[in-house]
Amino acid sequence: MADFKRKTGENFESFLRRFKKGLRNSKRLDKAREKRYYQGKKSKREQKKYALTSLELGKKNEYLRKIGKLTDDRK
Repeated sequence: MADFKRKTGENFESFLRRFKKGLRNSKRLDKAREKRYYQGKKSKREQKKYALTSLELGKKNEYLRKIGKLTDDRK
């Protein structure tokens, strides 16, 4: 990990410029941005649970569509 300390007599703007350049070159920021929205794979149990709930919801919506309580927006 890169360690940034302000040198004696260095103004803040030049320190900030050096810090940003060092951060860009170390690729730490890029790696953090890549991991930001990463979602791991679901386990088989979670996949099955999701499939069952979506089937249930589909059946419920189909029933409501048949009795006229839900409008048919499908094309």
